[in-house]
Amino acid sequence: MRFIFKTVFKILGWKISGDVPRNINKYIIIVAPHTSNWDFPIGVAVRSIMRFKSNFLGKKELFESPLGWLFKKLGGFPVDRSKSSNMVDEVVEIIKREQNFVVAITPEGTRKNVKRWKTGFYFIASKAGIPIVMAGIDYKRKTVFFEKPFYPSGDLEKDAGIMQEFFKDKVGKNGMAAPVL
Repeated sequence: MRFIFKTVFKILGWKISGDVPRNINKYIIIVAPHTSNWDFPIGVAVRSIMRFKSNFLGKKELFESPLGWLFKKLGGFPVDRSKSSNMVDEVVEIIKREQNFVVAITPEGTRKNVKRWKTGFYFIASKAGIPIVMAGIDYKRKTVFFEKPFYPSGDLEKDAGIMQEFFKDKVGKNGMAAPVL
């Protein structure tokens, strides 16, 4: 599949800038802006081209659909957003249990236009003691950008500034930029 994804990326003019950490077994990748259904196949292609394994969280309804088996095979973990549960602690437990665990999260939590990100990814990384890797899908430049990992400092406001600086010029498929924390 890697050859196919690389060929399609080249034909469509897409590029990848940066890399994921190769010497860290556990981290969170935050992917933004998340504005289109096309973000998912782009992410799967990038993961294949760059030869790294990652998981993702998705609404449980995706896993109950006829394609549910495919989402599981691609590394998906179903999340029930209709009930109030402590998803942060659930994901932290998965991270602690697994020897290698990389999870890609869209901080908007939806493809709709939102004013603020959800902060669960930040608290998952803080509680699990793992770094955050920022990945920006920029449709304007047809590039997926990766930034070096950083560990949450515990000061959400300060760290939000770091993230905002990285994502400020990344443009989603529908022209929306990533919102702020």
